[in-house]
Amino acid sequence: MENKNLILATGRRKTSVAQIRMSQGGEGKITINTKTPEDYFGNNPRLRHEILRPFDLTKDQKFDCVIKVTGGGVSSQAGAIRHGISRAIASLGDSFRASMKKAGFLTRDSRMVERKKPGMPKARKRFQFSKR
Repeated sequence: MENKNLILATGRRKTSVAQIRMSQGGEGKITINTKTPEDYFGNNPRLRHEILRPFDLTKDQKFDCVIKVTGGGVSSQAGAIRHGISRAIASLGDSFRASMKKAGFLTRDSRMVERKKPGMPKARKRFQFSKR
């Protein structure tokens, strides 16, 4: 991958963080933690489709991506990758940014796991109430 047109971006979802290194004008090759998307996400086509959705809005342009993703589960990692790819594409120009914004890909999903409270078994679950 050449450094002349390298785009760096970060995507986040829950506790997952994806670091995107994207170059414009490639063959459309995507590498996630040194694996192909098919190897990384296995037999889950929904997650593979999730990370490719931003590329559907790029008017037949090809990008090569090298992605490093850590934390969370595979679904959360797919969301982080989509967010990072969208931010990288949006940095190319206003027309790309408008299409990504309209599709809702630039909004970081801020939902996190609620913390466990003291005196309770989980975040909201309570122990059984006993009157006597």
